[in-house]
Amino acid sequence: MQQRDTDGSLRSFARAQFLHSLERVSIPVALYNQLHVAAGSLQMCDLTFNTAAFQDVLVVAIGKAAGPMCDEVLEQMIQDPSLYVKVRCVVVSSTIPVTCNPRVIHIPGSHPLPDDNALRAAEVLLRELGKCNADSLVLFLVSGGSSAMVEMPLDPSFTVSDLVLFHRTLVGSGLPIAQMNALRKHFSRVKGGRLAVAAGDATQCTLLISDVPEDMLHTVGSGPSLPDPSTITECRALLAEHAHILGLTDSMKAFFRSPALPETPKPSHPSFRNAHWRSLLSSRDLSEQAALFAKENGFKVEVDNTCDDWDYREAAHYLVERMIALRHQHPRVCLITVGEVSVRLPRAHGVGGRNQQFVLECARVFHERQLPFTVLSGGSDGVDGTSSAAGAVGDASTVMRAARLGHDVVASLERFDSFPLFQALDDSIVTGPTGTNVRDLRVLLSTE
Repeated sequence: MQQRDTDGSLRSFARAQFLHSLERVSIPVALYNQLHVAAGSLQMCDLTFNTAAFQDVLVVAIGKAAGPMCDEVLEQMIQDPSLYVKVRCVVVSSTIPVTCNPRVIHIPGSHPLPDDNALRAAEVLLRELGKCNADSLVLFLVSGGSSAMVEMPLDPSFTVSDLVLFHRTLVGSGLPIAQMNALRKHFSRVKGGRLAVAAGDATQCTLLISDVPEDMLHTVGSGPSLPDPSTITECRALLAEHAHILGLTDSMKAFFRSPALPETPKPSHPSFRNAHWRSLLSSRDLSEQAALFAKENGFKVEVDNTCDDWDYREAAHYLVERMIALRHQHPRVCLITVGEVSVRLPRAHGVGGRNQQFVLECARVFHERQLPFTVLSGGSDGVDGTSSAAGAVGDASTVMRAARLGHDVVASLERFDSFPLFQALDDSIVTGPTGTNVRDLRVLLSTE
């Protein structure tokens, strides 16, 4: 195949497609459609609550989308003064809520690693949830990033430095999200359903902005308010199998081996008797918007999420082969996949993230095989790894254009240092924090 699109028009199209899709995955619109307040009633998705039956309402908003979610919920609740006077809120997020309200306790959230505020957030949440009883309604608004923003180890002897090491080890391990979260949940006082337990006999409803596969809602933010299907036995098996890549300290290994380690709450736990959870937005919505944009511009669209949670190289090669097959049938084709790819980081690495690493590997293959494809991969939260970009866009010309500017693609891949290269090419996608997180969008494009 001969290389085309030398003017970068497909790269521009891919960028426009990504930004358009982000605009359409709007938290205010989703909440406006799914949350309705009337005198004496609160409807969330298909659930309706008689607000007159509750003496107080606690809104717990945690994660990258916590600020916008809390703002919209309060905006709607104010329509019913009898409900609004009962409301108190705790928001843990990297973005400050727009609403300046004495009812709201805001704690800055750190991501992707916890900090002192993560411990403070956990303490505040446990305190506020401890005030709840059978006459309380707790509304959990949970989005991606919660795992780092709210944290407290079960063993109080572990320090913030220990927490950072634990989270950093897991993030760089290359393990699938479910396995990482199994370990996080059993290490923590606030994950794996333990915030639901802290709410006692309160009625609970969790609305999720999902950054995980559709059947794994319990892993959003490490499932603080949902029952946990993972077990201590699974955690110990993981640690034994992956000891060479996890490298936990002796004290952490001893913690997981301890016979006194408590199991996380399961679906039969009494705290879930009056608990409900619903997905408000997910990667499916992101995929649908990207597909609609491509169809409206004359592309034959295929969606393939087979490579979710794969190593970035395996995912790149799989999707390239899918594109080659599709192009034989449809010259103008758009292949869409949502989810995440994994990157196992060495101790010493450069600046980048899984999206940019994936794009750079695809661009290397395009160049090597002279494939007329364009690729984009970006995080819906606007952040990719250690960089200031959401992701990047590339094609077969990336290798030569980078070389002219003194950047070697293979060396950048080996150093996990993709951001400087894409920044030099002006092929980084920089959005800033978007206030949402519904996983990553990857798009491969080809035209006649």
